[in-house]
Amino acid sequence: MTSANAAANLTREETAARAAAISLRAARVELDLSGAPDPSRSGFPTIATLSFDATAEATWIDFIGEAVLRVVVNGTERDFDWDGARIRIAGLAPGANEVVVEAVAAYSRSGEGMHRFVDPVDRETYLYTQYEPADARRVMPCFEQPDMKARYTFAITAPAGWHVLSNQAPVRTEPAGEAQRVEFAPTLPISSYITAVAAGPYHRVTDEWTKGDQRVPLGAYCRSSLAQHFDADEILGLTKQGLDFFDEAFGFPYPWSTYDQIFVPEYNLGAMENPGLVTFTEAYVFRGAATDAQREARANTILHEMAHMWFGDLVTMRWWDDLWLKESFADYMGSHASAAATRFTDAWVSFAARRKVWAYQQDQLSTTHPIVADIPDLEAAKLNFDGITYAKGASVLKQLVAYVGEDAFFEGARRYFREHAYGNTTLDDLLLQLEAASGRDLRSWSRAWLETTGMSTIAYDRTGGVLSQTDPRPHRLAIGCYALADGRLQRTDLVEVDLLEATAPVSLPDADLILINDRDLTYAKARLDERSLAAVEEALSTLDDPLARGLIWASLWDATRDGELPVRRYLSIVRRHAPAEAHVGLLTAATGNAAFAISHYVPRDARAEERRAWLDTAWEQADTAPAGSGAQLAWARALSGAAAFDDTRATELREILDGARPGPEGLPLDADLRWSWLTALAATGHAGEAEAAAELARDDTATGRTAWIRVLAARPEADVRAAAWESAWHDRSLTNDHLDATIAGFRTGDSRPLIARFDEEYFSRIREAWAERSIEIARRLVTGLFPSSDTLDLADGWLAANADAPASLRRLVLEQRDHLARELRVCAGK
Repeated sequence: MTSANAAANLTREETAARAAAISLRAARVELDLSGAPDPSRSGFPTIATLSFDATAEATWIDFIGEAVLRVVVNGTERDFDWDGARIRIAGLAPGANEVVVEAVAAYSRSGEGMHRFVDPVDRETYLYTQYEPADARRVMPCFEQPDMKARYTFAITAPAGWHVLSNQAPVRTEPAGEAQRVEFAPTLPISSYITAVAAGPYHRVTDEWTKGDQRVPLGAYCRSSLAQHFDADEILGLTKQGLDFFDEAFGFPYPWSTYDQIFVPEYNLGAMENPGLVTFTEAYVFRGAATDAQREARANTILHEMAHMWFGDLVTMRWWDDLWLKESFADYMGSHASAAATRFTDAWVSFAARRKVWAYQQDQLSTTHPIVADIPDLEAAKLNFDGITYAKGASVLKQLVAYVGEDAFFEGARRYFREHAYGNTTLDDLLLQLEAASGRDLRSWSRAWLETTGMSTIAYDRTGGVLSQTDPRPHRLAIGCYALADGRLQRTDLVEVDLLEATAPVSLPDADLILINDRDLTYAKARLDERSLAAVEEALSTLDDPLARGLIWASLWDATRDGELPVRRYLSIVRRHAPAEAHVGLLTAATGNAAFAISHYVPRDARAEERRAWLDTAWEQADTAPAGSGAQLAWARALSGAAAFDDTRATELREILDGARPGPEGLPLDADLRWSWLTALAATGHAGEAEAAAELARDDTATGRTAWIRVLAARPEADVRAAAWESAWHDRSLTNDHLDATIAGFRTGDSRPLIARFDEEYFSRIREAWAERSIEIARRLVTGLFPSSDTLDLADGWLAANADAPASLRRLVLEQRDHLARELRVCAGK
């Protein structure tokens, strides 16, 4: 039996009532994965033995799968009612109880629960789990809420020869017919959503971290067919640097017995902090050339997840309202530890250019929410893994560290861990420890930053010498004053300011460029006045400080998105200064924003001209950037996007791919770059099925097959786009990655004339999709296929007619409507 999303949803109130009536102590989970290599077997046996104290006679256990076979309560088999999501049981005794549930769970193709993947290279089968926020119930019957922690013991039967992994180290491995049975040590108390299992013929590299009396075995894993690309030495080196740093900073020994990191296929996230078994997207296993920005992003993710071993795993939020208690801290710690403990010392530059921009965009949507959010149910929780919870939260924590001091901040964290180890907390628990360590009252800070929405926009009036802000909040910020001399910008002064009200008098020296929020100390949009903008237009790329350049790039992009900086002026600045941008992360962000601006903010009658100018810039820079550099690779990738709209360079690209023409000197024409160029050629009608088949023969891998799907869907033919449309909605065999590729191909290039006819149909399909598909798949359909119409009429009509639609579905439609409204407003010059 399967369940609709409505039956699977859980509310804050009902789970709080269950936690009050049920005190979970231990869970033993037995999984038989020995049949996983057989594609005809859609599911696997799962047995959960739950030990708990009860004050209620009845409760429910969460499970989504193929069948519930048997329920035994305190040794007696009982009748039960299962609606596809909840197993309702009765006959509980006051005090101690033991419930055994025997069931059949389903292998997943969507990255939710127990995901099964067959590698096309060697036909080997790989398994891994992904649960957050509530998909452990797709693998084992459990109490699926974060405040019901237990000691979990896993016993797993799997094919002989496979690596079998879980949160703890194995204590026993024995033959089980032609398979093996591996039992793991019990965990310390953890929530169901951070339990984990992985199994398969993974490639393994091992090491060990030691410090004083601490010895932690380390493992790094990927699919065997990726072993030649797996730079485990760098990954494990970063792991040791991180453990050294957090051990010292947190003053609490690493809480788990092992530290395995596994890079898995078709993963929905960047990574997941399962204690002792962290899962990562295998996009972090670089098959070809990678920029230093990509390596820095991977390092940041490794350290982000490591911080969760304390923030989130050791101490866990009581309910998803306080999701920020782990995600904001981990996002902050990822950048802080990168800068403090690794070679990526300018990690805060990337944070300002990438993470904060994400937060600013999310915070301007009509669906924005406080960092400490109101999360009434699981569907709402699923959608709150967003730019507010992560990046805005990390931004205001950075501000808090500057306010209370780094020593006091980390002392507060140490007290928090000691006081609440293996327990659950809320905002008040953290503030209490930070106040005790810093001696400051943080309640007003919390009200101003954690419990409000939106952001301030700060500007400086040179004439009156006044600094002003919209949506007033207390800010501690720095203002940089720069002089333009001999064609170069250099900072001549730095003034620190407290902006506590709507305005404040600030006397600044005369300067060509006034950079508000220099050093990135606060969370706000900073506007450049016209004189500063003129200086930036002339000399942005001459600034020596990459953080200052990053803040200016972000300010320009904010002003463009808000319609205050004409989009074509912005594009002119990008074309002039991006070629000289030395920080490849800033370059990548600038080229991505420029491409987006052309397709979404430039008026339609001017797009062809801007597309041609952008293609010319990307073509020239791919050829003239330093050979083999990250900048050259970034421009070659930008060329892919540009060439999907303008076919001026199609012949040259085709000849380079065919080997009839040399590519830019030093540019590694690896499989990923070849596929992206071929996608561009397909979108403009210069490649078809034959070329896609030939490329697949060169790269018949998981990534190659996904890219092949996109190429085929990108061909500029009405029937091809129609087939992709139907496949996205109806083909249940598509994996999460293959659905993404289908949607991406459908929308590649100048697709609007080919797909506008589906606008009305989209709105007739989304409620059914939301009701019938898993939330991961439904979200892809709702956001990925939202129509870029010329008016808001269809979206507004649907919202008006569907006031009773699930709140999470309405939120997604509202957000897409907001994006479209911004596009239409900026295009119209309003």
